[in-house]
Amino acid sequence: MWLLNFRQIGEKPLQYSSKSMRTKLSVTLLLIATQLLGLVPSAIGQSSAELRTTAQLNVEVKDFFAKEVAIHFGAIPSFTALPDKVNGSITTGEFTWGSFTRVVAAQSDVAGTPKIAGRDVARPIADMGLHEARRGAKAFSQLYAAQALRHFGTDLSKNAVWQSMNDAERKEWGSLLDATRIYDPVKREVINLPENYLGVAARIAAYAYEFGVLKDRAFIDSLIDRAAQQFTNGALYADDDMPNGRYDRYSNEYARFCWKAAEVVGRRDIVDKLRPSMKAQMKLWWDLVSDEGYGYNWGRSQGLVSYLDTLEIAAFLGENPEFRPAPLADIASLYDLAWRWIRKSYIDSRHTFDLFDYGRGNYSYINPTREFQQISTSFAKIIVAHDSFNRTLQAEKIDTIPTKPNLENVTRFEFFAATKDQAEGVWLVRRGNLKFALPITVGTKPGMSDYLAAPYGLAGFANPVEQVYPALVPFIELDDGKTYVASEGSTQIQRSKDGHSLRVIWQKWGRVGSKSGERFDIGITSEVFWQINGNKLERYETLTASKDIKIKRWWFAVTSTADKVRTETIGSTRTDILEGVEGILKVTATADWPISNSVLASGDSKLSKGVLRAIPLHLIYSSENLFLKANKKMSWKLDLEVTKTKL
Repeated sequence: MWLLNFRQIGEKPLQYSSKSMRTKLSVTLLLIATQLLGLVPSAIGQSSAELRTTAQLNVEVKDFFAKEVAIHFGAIPSFTALPDKVNGSITTGEFTWGSFTRVVAAQSDVAGTPKIAGRDVARPIADMGLHEARRGAKAFSQLYAAQALRHFGTDLSKNAVWQSMNDAERKEWGSLLDATRIYDPVKREVINLPENYLGVAARIAAYAYEFGVLKDRAFIDSLIDRAAQQFTNGALYADDDMPNGRYDRYSNEYARFCWKAAEVVGRRDIVDKLRPSMKAQMKLWWDLVSDEGYGYNWGRSQGLVSYLDTLEIAAFLGENPEFRPAPLADIASLYDLAWRWIRKSYIDSRHTFDLFDYGRGNYSYINPTREFQQISTSFAKIIVAHDSFNRTLQAEKIDTIPTKPNLENVTRFEFFAATKDQAEGVWLVRRGNLKFALPITVGTKPGMSDYLAAPYGLAGFANPVEQVYPALVPFIELDDGKTYVASEGSTQIQRSKDGHSLRVIWQKWGRVGSKSGERFDIGITSEVFWQINGNKLERYETLTASKDIKIKRWWFAVTSTADKVRTETIGSTRTDILEGVEGILKVTATADWPISNSVLASGDSKLSKGVLRAIPLHLIYSSENLFLKANKKMSWKLDLEVTKTKL
């Protein structure tokens, strides 16, 4: 077919009506030739209209940041008296100016110019760093400042930012390179921070050592050893709340941070020991990622952050081909899709992202006081990732980018950890209309909606962000007035060989209001069996009490992105049909006991806010005064059928 088309083009004289037509013809001929030569195998079968060139993507990204960084940088009247707002975005939150130093430095470096918006950048970066140092800024502010300094060279005698300061200022600025601001070298622990911050501390110290500011080799070696300890002890995934067992996107980022710190100071032994984890984590990411470029879909960092992850992971895979879970062209497709989503979510007229629009939820650390910090962090991540990934695409001669990546079907369960009485992992499904990840892990709080054993990513379903709420997982209130939920890991996980079903047992429950990771024996065992049946996900739960127990209230919610609902009743079985932007989701619940049904319109409340879009409707299922007899099983079933996607 391709040869026939090529011959037809060559048989007739070519006439051009415009320069754009000549360009389109050139691109078409290039695509035909490259496909005939097999240079882009994953693109075969797609028309030229479905492809765009790497060069087009590169120009689009670079033009955007040349413009937007200049607008933000030019809007700051003084760098010695930093403003509370920039282009209307508040700057008073944590990490703000450390983040912006990296943006300015990265853009200056990548663009190859010492000036932005007609202003020299070296001294303003020094001033912003001094501001952060004097206010005791920590963690990511330190890391981003160190990365900003690094953009001007590791030899500080030739570094324009360092040379713009006097000795007293260098001493102040150098405090940002002190990892002990967040790391206790005696206890070998980060100070009141999650485990992943060990990776942050390791990178800060590695850069300080590279600059020659830190000269204690024993300290940097000890810190990197400690940061990588989970991985070097054999874990493929990192617990972000040792020893409770919290697993989310930070495991991947944490491993990459340890890798980069070890590379900087020449710790090849650590790099080698990280390899098994990197391979497993990149495969997990590939099996998780959506066909729109969205990665990890549970936990406390989602939305914009997850799309940024895709860009940074793609760049890392570009630099480290040994860990690529797929051909580079398919990774590039996901990169492009993630970039397009990010670009679409940027409000040009306000020079900010739509983080706080109606229906958009964020964990509390992303709040209006940190709006400019989120802009800055996002900008810097993209500028650096794109510079790296674009060089990889050029080096490997990937000239065109498929609109859709070749994402194979997935039905498997991946264990994070398993001990005698606690098992954790994630069920990965990408099959037909069913696309979701169902994690069994520990949350930031018991019953936290972002960490429940629910099918995140399922069309029509979304969890309200950072809410203790029974999103597809029932809460039970006992006679003592306390509420429990099957969360905080599980007792046992049984996976099927084909990955089409999963059985999980809880003999200990999380209690709402208690500490993360705490589990309680309440005399009830929950056994949940999930099964794929065509485009239907079936959840069958059996409750067994060791003694007579009264459940004062049992309830759960189907939290939906749909904006329409209708009900069908066949006999005594009720099915609610939810229709919305993501498609059609049919919901049916049956039980050995009476269930009442209601519909909640969430309005503009906290329950309406999802990571990507609003959650307007909640189907509420509940029962009161449910009696469990000793050793007598009682069961209920929930069917979730995705009959159509993307209306």
